Amino acid sequence: MENLQSVVTDNDKRLSVHEAICAARYASIKESLESGRKRMQKIEYILYAIAGVMLLGPGFAADLIKKLIHV
Repeated sequence: MENLQSVVTDNDKRLSVHEAICAARYASIKESLESGRKRMQKIEYILYAIAGVMLLGPGFAADLIKKLIHV
């Protein structure tokens, strides 16, 4: 019976360590996904701006920039 208790205690320790490691990994993955989402959002805005410039023409973009900086 003592041997069975030892096995149960050992398994409980191993499971607790496994859960702690998985929780740390999950937190790291969540942080990576969040930073990736922010980065992709910036890229999306840049692509929208480039598409707008391409559709409206470079002359329009230059005039708009001049108006924005009051030159």
